[in-house]
Amino acid sequence: MTTTCHADSFVPADLDATRWENLEPLYQALLDRPIRCPSCLERILLDRSELDATVSEAEADLYIEMTCHTDDEAAQAAYLAFVENVEPKLRQASFDLDRRIVECPFAAELDQDRYGVLLRDLKTDVELFRPENIPLQTEITKLDQEYSQVNGAMTVHFRGEEETMARMGRFLEETDRATREAAWRAVQERRAADRDRINGIFDKLVARRHQTAINAGFANFRDFQHKRMRRFDYTPEDCQRYHEGIEQVVVPLLRRLNAERATELGVDPLRPWDLAVDVKGRQPLRPFKAADELVDKTSRVFHRMRSDLGQMFDAMRGGGCLDLESRKGKAPGGYQYQRQRSRRPFIFMNAAGLHRDLVTMVHEAGHAFHSTFSKDDPILHYRNSPMEFAEVASMSMELLAFPFLDEFYSAAEADRARRHHLEDLATKLAWIAQIDAFQHWIYTHPTHTPAERGEQWVALTQRFGPAVSWAGIEDFLPDQWHRQLHLFGVPFYYIEYGIAQLGALQLWLQARQDLSSALDNYARAMTLGGSRPLPELFEAAGLRFDFGADTMRTLMSEVGEELERLPA
Repeated sequence: MTTTCHADSFVPADLDATRWENLEPLYQALLDRPIRCPSCLERILLDRSELDATVSEAEADLYIEMTCHTDDEAAQAAYLAFVENVEPKLRQASFDLDRRIVECPFAAELDQDRYGVLLRDLKTDVELFRPENIPLQTEITKLDQEYSQVNGAMTVHFRGEEETMARMGRFLEETDRATREAAWRAVQERRAADRDRINGIFDKLVARRHQTAINAGFANFRDFQHKRMRRFDYTPEDCQRYHEGIEQVVVPLLRRLNAERATELGVDPLRPWDLAVDVKGRQPLRPFKAADELVDKTSRVFHRMRSDLGQMFDAMRGGGCLDLESRKGKAPGGYQYQRQRSRRPFIFMNAAGLHRDLVTMVHEAGHAFHSTFSKDDPILHYRNSPMEFAEVASMSMELLAFPFLDEFYSAAEADRARRHHLEDLATKLAWIAQIDAFQHWIYTHPTHTPAERGEQWVALTQRFGPAVSWAGIEDFLPDQWHRQLHLFGVPFYYIEYGIAQLGALQLWLQARQDLSSALDNYARAMTLGGSRPLPELFEAAGLRFDFGADTMRTLMSEVGEELERLPA
């Protein structure tokens, strides 16, 4: 017997998805609906995607408001109410649906080329789910929110003004060394004032994460999280080989560049406040003065790069899609969040007029492009991609923007910006290895103390860090990781940046030969979203999925050659 499944919209247009009493009947309807044929199962997948997208957007709006206004009690309370009252029930309902789908006898009859990745991922989620982890996950989310509030409240009084931590970065680019040192110390002392509170938050996060792993039958949270993050194509041991490759290939380059910087600046030793200043004593790069100018110039970059990218970017100029400027009471960092029901991206950042803000802008725009290219897939799961490839979308844009930096700079300044970016790759890749190695240690030593954690960070700094002297300021070093928000909110989401950077460099090499062809590869791969396995996504963009030392040597050799070409 054949059954015709309905094609009407399953979710009411005016549904308030911030309240569980409105969501429960819809999830229950999916759980109760008869499945008499493969097309019935396919209809459930589509209706579930529509419902999940609606809930995702409701949570996105609450999160956006909470991070934009960490000092707004109503915004904080609304997000917390969702975390406490909706997420726990949603996790249970999602598990029940996942299990119903993967255990359905018609699952094997679905087109596996189309649904294989989805079914594989849902099966993993079912295997890892434990009801007793739901309250732990709620506590973890609340602790991350507390970390955001602590950081959002941080300001520094400097030169008679109250400055956000993001805006203090301007002073580290000043040519006057005494100013740089004073600014650096002011930031470190402010962070140190909340050192114990942040360490306390992190201790609680580690304990709760370890317990979730134990509950799921794992020896430690590292192994649990690798499976939870669906890392089907590499292992923790592969990550350790990445660390070793960075140590062998990238750290020597980083420290050679540090030595050249010290010589150019005429300082001995190089200090942490000497890393951002121009070595020729030129004034800091200031690509824009206000957010509107940043948006206008970035729009011109993307229109010149490829017309559809320019149109995608311009679509974000209205409808509450951008919150860019740094201000008191705003959470740190930057992110792109796709609102999945309306399929509109949102970009959050803390712009202070620095070159790094320009980089952040094109980076987050890359994520928005990825979301837009893949937004028409009816399966929500496929409108997201593995983070290792999602970051290729963003990191590639940082490099593909090189030919268009004249929108922001003179020819000489544009060369400075390109050189700075390529030199900074060594710093970033080494930092990624250090953060990832730090997490491996943290979660395989879950009973460590804050002091032991600090000692491990110092040891990893000696292994991966720049060649700078911490003499006299050693007390600040053990807690330098506090500023890395990924450690608090998205554990183990960091090596993706390293894997993706190697992919982005490959795309950059393509673009140096033929920009149009490289952008065609970019668009083709981004349109796939997460519908294919990770190596196939790389292949669609003409990239090798490889992050070993040999690949690093090849790519960093190209970077070195380009640095030789660019004026210092």
